[in-house]
Amino acid sequence: MSYRFDPEIAAAISMLPDVDVSDLPAARERMAQLLEERLAEVDETGVEVRDEYVPGPEGAPEVRVRVYTPQRRATSALLFDVHGGGFVLGSPEAGHEGFVELSRDLGVVVVSVDYRLAPETPYPGGLEDCYAALVWAAEHADELGVDPQRVVIHGVSAGGGLCAALALLARDRGGPAIAFQYLGVPEVDDRLETASMRRFTDTPLWNRPNAEISWDSYLGPGVRGTGDVPVYAAPARATDLSGLPPAYVSVMEFDPLRDEGIAYAQQLLAAEVPTELHLFPGTFHGSSLIEHATVSRREAAEVRAVLARALGVEQPGS
Repeated sequence: MSYRFDPEIAAAISMLPDVDVSDLPAARERMAQLLEERLAEVDETGVEVRDEYVPGPEGAPEVRVRVYTPQRRATSALLFDVHGGGFVLGSPEAGHEGFVELSRDLGVVVVSVDYRLAPETPYPGGLEDCYAALVWAAEHADELGVDPQRVVIHGVSAGGGLCAALALLARDRGGPAIAFQYLGVPEVDDRLETASMRRFTDTPLWNRPNAEISWDSYLGPGVRGTGDVPVYAAPARATDLSGLPPAYVSVMEFDPLRDEGIAYAQQLLAAEVPTELHLFPGTFHGSSLIEHATVSRREAAEVRAVLARALGVEQPGS
């Protein structure tokens, strides 16, 4: 199928890596190779980066978190990141370059969690790892130099879905406090029934076949789309979103996840949760990797502006 992509993005699609999670070992190896090349060039000046191993869920291994501490502090808020990767790929290293820059530029402490991946660890393992790391961050707020009442959670794709689930868990378990949820192109609905999910079967980087593998890996074979899926696994199934923290939701025009992200934002609004929704035209899932495109630069600027506002930081040059 042909798509009306933004011209700058369309011209650079061939430069993007191929993501095919049907061969998961190969996809993970390819991602590791790409990360190794990029991480060698990251300038960490002005930011202390360290890994901590924190208590995991009961009976589970410790959870690795990557902590970014800027030399110049501009806020007592904490940015808590959950990486993407369709529940089956990714690590804190995937966002390393961006979080070094964000920590340095906004003067914010960042904690990024290395949760266990599916299918080796299906739901709820990865989510419980994220929750355990969030609890650790709140309990060690003094050590981190942050305010435990000012935690901003941030996730993209599967990370956005896990953040939506974290917000529900934290509400229902009585904490930790979450002040804001940034849900970038969130993966929140296992039913795969939206118009965009049915239509976008061959879009670059992410498409319906990848989504099917993603959910089957996360939930286990034969569970996707049945009545046995908890709301903490697929937040779009939640019928009560009241009392959740304010949210920002982004979607891309030609992304199979587009309509579920829009619907989730509408659910939040219906529950009287302050919510901002932004659709970026001519884009697809992961098209922001084409960094020179004007629409990608607009998206990057908005990410920075939304997080700065949520963290209570005045952006440099503003």
